[in-house]
Amino acid sequence: MAIHLPLTKQVRDLLTDLLGREVTLAPTTPYAPGPDTPASVAVYVDDSLHIRALIVGDLAFSAHAGAALGLVPVGGAHAAIDDGKLTDTLAENLYEVLNIAASTFNVAGAEHLRLHALHPAGPPLDPQLRISTLTLGRREDLKVSIAGYGDGLLSVVLV
Repeated sequence: MAIHLPLTKQVRDLLTDLLGREVTLAPTTPYAPGPDTPASVAVYVDDSLHIRALIVGDLAFSAHAGAALGLVPVGGAHAAIDDGKLTDTLAENLYEVLNIAASTFNVAGAEHLRLHALHPAGPPLDPQLRISTLTLGRREDLKVSIAGYGDGLLSVVLV
């Protein structure tokens, strides 16, 4: 069975509904986290626990989405960005956002995926996982603007 690559509208609608604020998306160049670039990576698996998709967010997206979900003041997101890592609270909130985002993969006729793990922005990514984020082909790369918080980068990558 094929894996469904979520449409931009699906991602926007999910984030808008979940965060309770206006979210705008625009296509951008593929986001490629480097060895020293804080990025959050959500790992989605099929029923056999094979990694089938990743959602990758830069530190700015990760902090803004985590803060918006938990109604953390924007200063809390900016402090995390300045520190180069998510706080535990922002990471937990981001986990919830990305867990619910699994629903965008699960459409009729597509393989069922679920969130297996979230590697929150801050600690260095496992090199193999970071390399997987660079996969070209079936992916969607977006600039995300969350009203009242700010902009960040988000990539949905099928592996």
